[in-house]
Amino acid sequence: MNEPLLRVRDAGVSFGWVTALEAIDIDLHAGESVALVGANGAGKTTLLRLLQERAGRQACMVYQRPFFLRLSVWRNLMVALWLARVPREHRKQRAIEALQTVGLLDYAKRVATALSGGQQQRLALARAWALRPQILLLDEPTANLDPTAKREVESLLERFRENGMTLVFSSHNLGQVKRLASRVLYLESGRLIANAP
Repeated sequence: MNEPLLRVRDAGVSFGWVTALEAIDIDLHAGESVALVGANGAGKTTLLRLLQERAGRQACMVYQRPFFLRLSVWRNLMVALWLARVPREHRKQRAIEALQTVGLLDYAKRVATALSGGQQQRLALARAWALRPQILLLDEPTANLDPTAKREVESLLERFRENGMTLVFSSHNLGQVKRLASRVLYLESGRLIANAP
């Protein structure tokens, strides 16, 4: 394979006396979709945060319950672009394209916190997409969504991957893992037990 986008070797994370991750070795390549699986407390979210830290500005994280300001959908996107230091002259076009991509352009004036759970997750994906990351990290992106919203989010993630973005997502839904992942990492008690297609 080509040179990896991100290489992590012998990485660990501890919180005081508690070891959350130990001896982690991972390579991430362009355009792949990697699922993190394992029981609650296995280290999936901690690993996502570690990858975010190591990747820096080339990665963007989408959380299970995304945070939005009590502003319009449009303003939330513009604030994110401003914080990411996207040049002013590019912000409007990026925001429009991001909302079109996730099907929320007609909701631009709505208050973001008043959207449904599925719409909020799509807005979180729009916000991430607008920042043009090479790696998109997702912590159980469909955990609290109804079946229709889950399908919409999965469809967006598949489109992102087809356009060359690298995805790393945690999930307890093995059907979702089978649909979306090209590789699976199985974690147990902070250790990477399996890394396989």
